[in-house]
Amino acid sequence: MAAITSNTGDTTGANPPSIPLPPSPEQDPLTAEQWSILAAIADTVVPSFTSSMGNRLLQHPLRSQVYDTARNRIAQLAGASVGSDVITTYLGESATSTPEFRNAVSRLLGTRAGALLLTGYVTPLDCLPVADREKVLQNWAISRIPILRDLYRSLTTLSMILWIRTSPTLGLVLGYPRVPVHGTPSKDSYAFRFLQIPRTIATEPMVIETDVVIVGSGCGGAVAAKTLAEAGLRVLVVDKSYYWNPLRLPMSELEGMEHLFENAGAVQSDDASIAVVAGSAWGGGGTVNWSASLQTQGYVRREWAQKFGLNHFITSAFQRDLDAVCDRMGVGTAAIEHNKGNQVLLEGARKLGWSAKAVPQNTGGEAHNCGYCTLGCGSCGKKGPTETFLPDAAKAGAEFMEGFDCAEIMFDDAASSERQAVGVRGTWTARDSSGNPARHVGAKQEVIIKAKRVIVSCGTLASPLLLLRSGIKNSHIGRHLHLHPVSFVAAVWDEAIRPWEGSILTSVVNEFENLDGECYGAKLEATTMLPSLLLAGFPWQSGLDSKEFAAKMKRMTGYISLSRDRYGGRIYADSKDGRIRVAYTPSKHDKKAILEGVVHLAEIAYVEGAREIHTSIPTVPAFVRPSSTLDFSITVSSNASPSVNDPTFRSWLDIIRKTGFPSPASRFASAHQMGTCRMGTTAKNSVIDPRGQVWGAKGVYVCDASAFPSASGVNPMITNMGISRGVARGVAEELLGKAEERARL
Repeated sequence: MAAITSNTGDTTGANPPSIPLPPSPEQDPLTAEQWSILAAIADTVVPSFTSSMGNRLLQHPLRSQVYDTARNRIAQLAGASVGSDVITTYLGESATSTPEFRNAVSRLLGTRAGALLLTGYVTPLDCLPVADREKVLQNWAISRIPILRDLYRSLTTLSMILWIRTSPTLGLVLGYPRVPVHGTPSKDSYAFRFLQIPRTIATEPMVIETDVVIVGSGCGGAVAAKTLAEAGLRVLVVDKSYYWNPLRLPMSELEGMEHLFENAGAVQSDDASIAVVAGSAWGGGGTVNWSASLQTQGYVRREWAQKFGLNHFITSAFQRDLDAVCDRMGVGTAAIEHNKGNQVLLEGARKLGWSAKAVPQNTGGEAHNCGYCTLGCGSCGKKGPTETFLPDAAKAGAEFMEGFDCAEIMFDDAASSERQAVGVRGTWTARDSSGNPARHVGAKQEVIIKAKRVIVSCGTLASPLLLLRSGIKNSHIGRHLHLHPVSFVAAVWDEAIRPWEGSILTSVVNEFENLDGECYGAKLEATTMLPSLLLAGFPWQSGLDSKEFAAKMKRMTGYISLSRDRYGGRIYADSKDGRIRVAYTPSKHDKKAILEGVVHLAEIAYVEGAREIHTSIPTVPAFVRPSSTLDFSITVSSNASPSVNDPTFRSWLDIIRKTGFPSPASRFASAHQMGTCRMGTTAKNSVIDPRGQVWGAKGVYVCDASAFPSASGVNPMITNMGISRGVARGVAEELLGKAEERARL
């Protein structure tokens, strides 16, 4: 078996090359009539505006005064550097103006056929003028018919997301650069080498032998690989995803969501109440997270010990594991340079007398002012798995295989109450001749990996499905899914913020993390300011409103109210195609906490002087400071001393509290998933034992956030790594003998 260097696509320029996207499905997911309807809806959500009477089916004509007023407002938001022709083109652009929009829809529907409930939908909607179609969509939002409300929510969100990712003019209006202005592409990244299978016609599976196979290269798997390899064991890390050289990062939003996230970032709960965003890349979530490196809080550790009987979590041994992973990544706060969004949180909380603090970053003790890390870190300033634990594992002898889709864990045939794992079976897909991932069209080979131990590190969404596919019986597998549901708040300021510059999440307001007296509440944090990930989180009102709102993003900061959920949900496999399904609805308890967080985020923005405050609650209007006008060339007085007790503002907060999160119109999102293979003391209450081994499956261990007994309440990376280090040390002790293992580590 040969090994080749897989640092493909090297470039010396500052702009990463375009990343090939998967081909559109061979069979069109929609009929011509359905495409016509979908295009009509998308071009109603993001219409082409004109000041003259043209084709009303394709354009939305506005009265000259309305058109000129909108054009002037957008020009003020864009700034003098943006030419008038760009503003005119921006207003005239519709969602389907570019072929990339249709291609993006095809890829999405091709993998989630029927998700938008369009099949068989017949209506003359596409024959109506744009203005009339807009009224239809607005009526859908408040319809008594559930399917129409669902269609409104799904189709307006989808249209906005894909328009933002494919628009040729929005970036020009915002001054949003393709790559970060801070930092330079790294040319010193680790030269990963991956096992390759010769391109020959093979009728039998390729067989590989090792001591430990780790399925998944994310935060847990990477730490386990380093720990086991440095103990002297043969380790093979496999992942269905592929490695990307930092010189090809960050990707564009369209490319990044396709190549770096599970199901192109489009996993949502069965009832569409929450979007679940999960990394799926070489390095897992550590490749796309925001550098936040918070250790497990004391009250969570005590809950896991007292409620779940897991006393290890209140020991100094667990603390040593947490400290060790933080030390390796250079976690700290000393080098942080807060951007506007994070400064607002800290200063607003100070003025209101609330507890707030800096969030430690895994940036090696250096400043890392990149707001694009959700799309991969090109500077290698974020010291995640691909910069630390995986290179360490390789230097200790670990081997890697990308493009390996694990079908099942294999067991021996011995008749016993507990089967012994003997390896895994799956399919390896080669890169294409240009060195690009070719998951859909590349040469494939069945592979069997024989191993003494199997570590499952596929992530909270995928790990339980692998256990179930492998015939492991336990009613808790896939259950106890915990998320951190969030709702969004945006503040618009007088000056250009360029919010995509600077570190993403460097501060947290933790004043409200214990609202119920049992350590459940809300944390207030800044969020990523990539256009499609922020703007699409706010409800669509009208075509013109959406374009003006998007143009304001240059002057905008975004925030999330994050809840540590209490009750959870479950993961299961679709009965038809085996894909991940999520059964989850944010509880009343959690929505109450999130709502309080939204109110307090609004208070922070108000005392800091925001001109406008927007929430993602569908029926709550934006708050516009009474003393301001719609002319953004006139600034709000810097001498103002706003108080959260100002009557007009207070009345608006009352509307928020009275409205709440109406079901089913409200939508939430979560980038943190935990608990579906939770740890416990018996098979009657958990999936894995205190050493991380799956009940009833000897030699199978779990090293990822699915092991959490309950929600961590903070970014799960450090907790995941700490648990995985402890589990891996136990596996090494078991295979090598306690004395020998301790001598090595």
